[in-house]
Amino acid sequence: MKILMVGDLVGGPGRLVFAQVAGRMRRTAGVDFVVVNAENAAGGNGITLKVADELFAAGADVITLGDHAWDQKEYVPVANREPRILRPANFAPGCPGHGCITVPTPHGPVTVISVIGRVFMKPNDCPFRAADAILAGPLDGKIRLVELHAEATSEKIVFGRYLDGRVSAVVGTHTHVQTSDDVVLPGGTGYLTDLGMTGVKDSAIGRDLKAVLGTFLTGMPGKFDLANGEALLEGVILDIDPKSGRTRRIERVREGMSGPAQTALR
Repeated sequence: MKILMVGDLVGGPGRLVFAQVAGRMRRTAGVDFVVVNAENAAGGNGITLKVADELFAAGADVITLGDHAWDQKEYVPVANREPRILRPANFAPGCPGHGCITVPTPHGPVTVISVIGRVFMKPNDCPFRAADAILAGPLDGKIRLVELHAEATSEKIVFGRYLDGRVSAVVGTHTHVQTSDDVVLPGGTGYLTDLGMTGVKDSAIGRDLKAVLGTFLTGMPGKFDLANGEALLEGVILDIDPKSGRTRRIERVREGMSGPAQTALR
């Protein structure tokens, strides 16, 4: 089974390139299942059900979020409605939404788990223990994908080794910069420290470079508009054995489309 996991999608340009590239990969690369981090999908901040429906129509099977899960206030009261949208499972008890889902597919059930890191991040419950608790429960099928939304590379690396052999893949998100350490760990777990970003290539993690530069030069707060220009989709394709749940191959993805992305799509 081939699974595409896509790094942090930023605004309209990210949604546009996702629709084109993910659709093409389903048609030409044999991709069977798609997971996308979309916590910056609605104008660069958070998500709405309307934006989520757009991404599902474009080919997403599961959408993950992170520390910007609640940026769009209209999403908070409806977070329980769509179980295919995951916020980190180790958010404090009582938070709305879902941290894990198992999706039936022709190749067997696929479980997706979302957790958030604690190093250089706002306080949250332990991602290691949260993953342990979910994996100790009854889960259908062998394919289990875990996304750790975290800042520190060390936390992601240790987390991947901690779950090696117990899940099919561990991938990181949040920094918007793709790493080059894709590997199949000894226990059969595919691993990448950060999937990267799906958005405008010539940007400061999806934002207009001039606006961000002004803040660095002066220290003054500013409005960071979305960047305009060529957009790329970044992530990985995992080739997973459905019977064992082990990853046979992991391949980094960095693909775009011709022409500028339209920032009118917020």
